[in-house]
Amino acid sequence: MAKVTNAEAYIENLPHWAKELTTLRDILLASDMEETIKWNMPTYTYQGKNLISLCGFKQHFCLWFHQGVFLEDTAQRLVNAQEGKTSGMRQMRFTHGKEIDKKLIVAYIAESIENQKAGKVIQPSPAKKIPVPPELKSLIDANPKLDNAFAALTPAQRNLYNEYISSAKRANTKQRRLDEIQQMILTGKTMADKYRRR
Repeated sequence: MAKVTNAEAYIENLPHWAKELTTLRDILLASDMEETIKWNMPTYTYQGKNLISLCGFKQHFCLWFHQGVFLEDTAQRLVNAQEGKTSGMRQMRFTHGKEIDKKLIVAYIAESIENQKAGKVIQPSPAKKIPVPPELKSLIDANPKLDNAFAALTPAQRNLYNEYISSAKRANTKQRRLDEIQQMILTGKTMADKYRRR
């Protein structure tokens, strides 16, 4: 997905969910939160703190509750979509517009704001540094442009690339992934950009 500077542009990039994302956005805008763009997606803040992000994927669209672990979730609509990677975030996932329950979402937004006021926040653990796999290091060492582009990424973004390569079990999978990420790195894209296309 191309870099976006506002929510309208984000929604335009996801025409198959445009109506549904617009409906969710209208609900979010009716709250006391402010709309901004973070991580290339519409994110809604309260007193400068990230509360909820609006996101669309190929098969579903969702609301990310940044401190969703503290929500009572009486309707049992929240899931930890990144088990083992996130401790506080929870996702409310939709596959059809009929699943949007405005009253329920408004209640979850209100609870999120109250939790923020009460200081209920999980601080992320410092990211563990993942060493550059030898195969990726060889590519970087042989290509100064790739070396510079990789160095320009944040430590967390480099970690995700390192993990993507090192987690491949087979040599052919590792090589396919190396081929795939070279152009992404050279153009300043991150693994998050890859996953957003799903």
